[in-house]
Amino acid sequence: MAGKADIARLTQAFDRWDELLGLIMRAFAYMDGVIDPPSSAHRLTAASLRDKAGDEVGFIATLDGRLVGCIFAAERDDAIYVGKLAVDDSARGLGIGRALMLAAERHAAERGKPVLELQTRIELAANHATFAKMGFVEFERTAHDGFDRPTSITFRKTLR
Repeated sequence: MAGKADIARLTQAFDRWDELLGLIMRAFAYMDGVIDPPSSAHRLTAASLRDKAGDEVGFIATLDGRLVGCIFAAERDDAIYVGKLAVDDSARGLGIGRALMLAAERHAAERGKPVLELQTRIELAANHATFAKMGFVEFERTAHDGFDRPTSITFRKTLR
């Protein structure tokens, strides 16, 4: 695949919500049957993504016009929480996830937030390693409602 991905902030003019939903659902599909409880991605709709983009800052990656990645950044008291990081399988290995995370880091710096925070599931060891390579460290383990064991790990990255 030729070319370099373009990273852009979602704007009100964005109108590819169904396509964005499909990207997230495909990128998160490998978790089905692996994590318990199931991913919150299953509760997303095109309309709820549009609402999410109104409440949070979204960034998308396009490659030759194709939507190949996204990340959302929510402002918290002391951090920017990043979620729904998704990269299309056809674009893996091109640095798109890292570029999206860098966009979130720049956003955090602009907002005066010294920390990026994210959560991943206990079962997703490959994600733990990927985030560690990006400079994230484990902060805490938490359980979803109704579970008596940790189900998620919160990772944090202090920004310079």
